[in-house]
Amino acid sequence: MSQLILFNKPFQVLSQFSRDGDKRTLADYIDLPGIYPAGRLDYDSEGLLLLTGDGTLQHRISHPKHKLPKTYWVQVEGAPDAAAVDKLRGGVLLNDGPTLPARARLLDEPTLWERNPPIRRRQHIPTHWLELTISEGRNRQVRRMTAAVGLPTLRLVRVAIGNWRLDDLAPGALRRLDVHLPAAAQRPASGRRRRV
Repeated sequence: MSQLILFNKPFQVLSQFSRDGDKRTLADYIDLPGIYPAGRLDYDSEGLLLLTGDGTLQHRISHPKHKLPKTYWVQVEGAPDAAAVDKLRGGVLLNDGPTLPARARLLDEPTLWERNPPIRRRQHIPTHWLELTISEGRNRQVRRMTAAVGLPTLRLVRVAIGNWRLDDLAPGALRRLDVHLPAAAQRPASGRRRRV
């Protein structure tokens, strides 16, 4: 059994424990020795970040070959039309190549915590929300995908990774879970026993 930490990373917090200038880090919120992020979430994004001290579990969560779906609620500038949503579903061309198809849908404005500082609002430009689920983890991928279809991202909140969901976890709070890995996942890749 492995322990998994679900953490609601606040806006403008680095997904690391080590200091980088005066920016807030995970160390400002989590005082548990021997755990590390399983993946990352950008400094200016909010929401679900998973952490564990189990290297096998960390690998299964963060390695691209496992393609764990990640679901985001995205506030965009402008009014998404059916064509923009269809483009996101089919995959869009970014400067580092085409993305895999995504699940995308319009979303009623979700009930979320206030962001500090709040997003910038422009008087005559509407904002809307999308739910976007991707199975890759390229750098700033969701922001680049929405920009590619003419919808700049204003706020980005990750609400799920695989079956793990943010639910009602408050910003800066964590929840501990016990996770059972399948026996096959715990064996060395070669299938042979490791020598001790």
